[in-house]
Amino acid sequence: MANEQFVSRYRKYGEEQPYWKAGIFKIRLPFIHYAWSFPEMIQAIFMCATCLSAIPVLTSVLGVSYDVAWSMVIINGFFYTIHVLLGDPVVPGWITPAIPIITAWLEGGYAQGVERTQALIAMQLILGIIFLVFGITGLGGKLVHLVPNSVKAGVLMGGGLSAIIGEFGATGRFHTYPISIAVGMLVAYFCLFSPIWTNLRRKNKIIDAIGKFGMLPAIIIGVILGPIVGEIAIPTVELGTIIKIPEFANIWNQLSPFAIGFPSVATWIAAIPTAVVTYIIAFGDFVTSEALITEADEIRQDEKIDFNANRSNIISGIRNTAMALVCPYTQTCGPLWAAVTAAVAQRYKEGPEAMESIYSGAGTFRISTFVAVALYPIASLLQPVLPVALSLTLIVQGFICTQLAMNMCKRDIERGICGVMGAVLAIQGAAWGLAVGLILFFLLWEKKSVPAETAAK
Repeated sequence: MANEQFVSRYRKYGEEQPYWKAGIFKIRLPFIHYAWSFPEMIQAIFMCATCLSAIPVLTSVLGVSYDVAWSMVIINGFFYTIHVLLGDPVVPGWITPAIPIITAWLEGGYAQGVERTQALIAMQLILGIIFLVFGITGLGGKLVHLVPNSVKAGVLMGGGLSAIIGEFGATGRFHTYPISIAVGMLVAYFCLFSPIWTNLRRKNKIIDAIGKFGMLPAIIIGVILGPIVGEIAIPTVELGTIIKIPEFANIWNQLSPFAIGFPSVATWIAAIPTAVVTYIIAFGDFVTSEALITEADEIRQDEKIDFNANRSNIISGIRNTAMALVCPYTQTCGPLWAAVTAAVAQRYKEGPEAMESIYSGAGTFRISTFVAVALYPIASLLQPVLPVALSLTLIVQGFICTQLAMNMCKRDIERGICGVMGAVLAIQGAAWGLAVGLILFFLLWEKKSVPAETAAK
């Protein structure tokens, strides 16, 4: 047990990190309500490569210029910071598995330009409204607890399988960057999950210092190894101008519905199924968030962590609505970046000496990525490695989701439902996966039996 006297200069042992109350929100500011975490800051400087990897998707799907797409990433980075600011103890991210679904819908049904942009606006606004309704009414928090355990696990399993299949499938990035991704994946898994690495960290201060940076060693290896094997270009650092000022005027004129016009009624109607499926996928993030935070909270008794799915829904709704009205985003705004939240939670579980509060890690990381994505030297250095960084993030997310899914299943029937539902979700999509999971649950449901030894007592 940690020494109660030295747990934190902000809170007493076992209490919640201080905050300013604002309804359902709990406002926390760095240096006022939580300490700055330098390992997360360093990790964020390189991990922002994943944020920047949205640029090629935005340019190809929406037809915007590189600078406009970069500006959109910076604006999105600002909205990332409001999760910890308003009390959500996670690192937010994209609704990543929905990206291919959204881009296929846009490219298959709408011409590039105003028509496609308006379709994305409609879809993301509907998505934002769904988040807000579920959060404000309290349905979001109830849904997380009402959904059967086997179905929750199936959602996680499906998300994990989708991430892995997407990277190693016929059109996956692994075939373009096989050595960089393979080596980076092994390094990421070893540094994040290996008991051997954990034991080495206890014995060696240098290894322990490296271990504090989560996925950073894997990203650095990608930057170094990629050019050596000829899979990515040699990075060049652009000096001179330091900070990229977002091109607000161009974004407004090209992307905002107030400038290009709001979608037609037909477009709104057509966008509903994609928005609903995207929310179903995002539902898995709430399950993952609760699982990661609950696990960390059980280990760290010195801090009480309050994860509220309703609050997370509302914040995600605010982000999606704001982005849809300013610069609609093909990646959408999800409640969790699973790979980084897991890395933060893993270091947090090492004790208050490693990370004072969960908000220190999550808050520092997202503020730092917001600053980092706007810096010319960092963006130019990381530009060649962006696809590899995105791939490693998805591969780590796949490991985390499948691991959590298996841990959630306590009975054979739950494991079977989880596996079948996860496979269907990964192959046929979120709607099919959820339908199969619910049907199997009601078809195979059995009343929990009392263990024999308990009954004997």
